[in-house]
Amino acid sequence: MSASIPSATSAGSISVPSAGSVPAQIDFGLFRGYEGVAGAALGFVVGTVVVYVVGRLLLVPAVTSVVSSRNQNNPTLETATQTYAHVFVVLLAALAGVVGAGYGNTLTDGALIVAALTLVVGVAGQEVIGALISGLFLVADPDFNVGDWISWPGGEGVIEAVDFRVTRVRTINNETVTVPNTELATNSLLRPYGRERYRITERVDIAYSDDAELALRELVEVAREDDRIVETPAPNSRIIEFAGSSVALRAEFWVESPMDVDLVDVRSKFRRRVKLRFDSEGLTLGPAAGREVSGHLDVDLVEG
Repeated sequence: MSASIPSATSAGSISVPSAGSVPAQIDFGLFRGYEGVAGAALGFVVGTVVVYVVGRLLLVPAVTSVVSSRNQNNPTLETATQTYAHVFVVLLAALAGVVGAGYGNTLTDGALIVAALTLVVGVAGQEVIGALISGLFLVADPDFNVGDWISWPGGEGVIEAVDFRVTRVRTINNETVTVPNTELATNSLLRPYGRERYRITERVDIAYSDDAELALRELVEVAREDDRIVETPAPNSRIIEFAGSSVALRAEFWVESPMDVDLVDVRSKFRRRVKLRFDSEGLTLGPAAGREVSGHLDVDLVEG
C-alpha cells in the first residue's frame, strides 16, 4: 500500500489528493482582494471608537463643566450644551473613522462635500435641521428655561429638558410629554406661572336673581380656606360676563410652585367648597337656561 503525499504546485496553491486520486486545488489568492476592505473597515472602527470615547469621556464633560460654572442658574443652557457637544463628538468620530479608513483625500473635494450635504439636507434632514434650529432659538430665549411652567396649544406643564429634537414637559398629571421644538418655536406660549407663583382661575355662573356681591365675597372666602393658596397676591373675584341666563363670575387665586402642589386637587377641593357654600347661602350654580314660549292653543269640544 502506498500513501500519496500532497505536493506544492503554483504559488498560493496546495494540491490535496482526494479519494479518487484526483488532486484538489485551494487558491488562497482569492482572499487577497479583501485585505484592503478589511483594513479600511478596521481603520474606520478604530478611528470612530477612539475619538468617540475620548470625546464622550473628556470633551463633553469639560465643555459642560465650563458652561455650568459660568451659568450656574441656567440649567437649560447646561442641558443644551451637553446635548450639542455630544452631537459634535458623534460627527467628529464619524469624520475620524472616514480618515482612518483611508478616505481622507475624498474629504478634500469641496464640491463633493457640498453636494452630499445638500442631498442629505434636502431629502432627509429638513425636519432634523428645523428641530435643531428651533432648539437653538429656545435655548437662547431667556424666558424659556428648565423649571419654567408654560402653556401651549397642546397642553401645559413644567419644562424638564430641551433636547436636540424635542422638549420634555411634565404635566400637572405627572405625565411626561415630548413636544417637538418646532411646535414650541412656532406657537404662542403662555406663562401663567411666574415669580414663584401659579395663578388658578375658576369660572362660576349664578342666576340673575341671586346676590352677585354675596357670591363674589363667598368665592374669596372659600379660596382663603385652603392653606395651599397664598395670601400674597390675595385671592380676588369679579364679574366677567352677562350671559343669556346667568351672571358669569371668575375667582382668581395663586399657589406656590406647581411642581410642589397638586393643582388638580386644589381645583377639585375649591369647587367642592364653592358648591357647599353656595347651597347653604341659597345661591344657584349654573342655572338652567330659561325659554319663553308664546302662542295660542285652540281646544274644540266634541259633544258625544
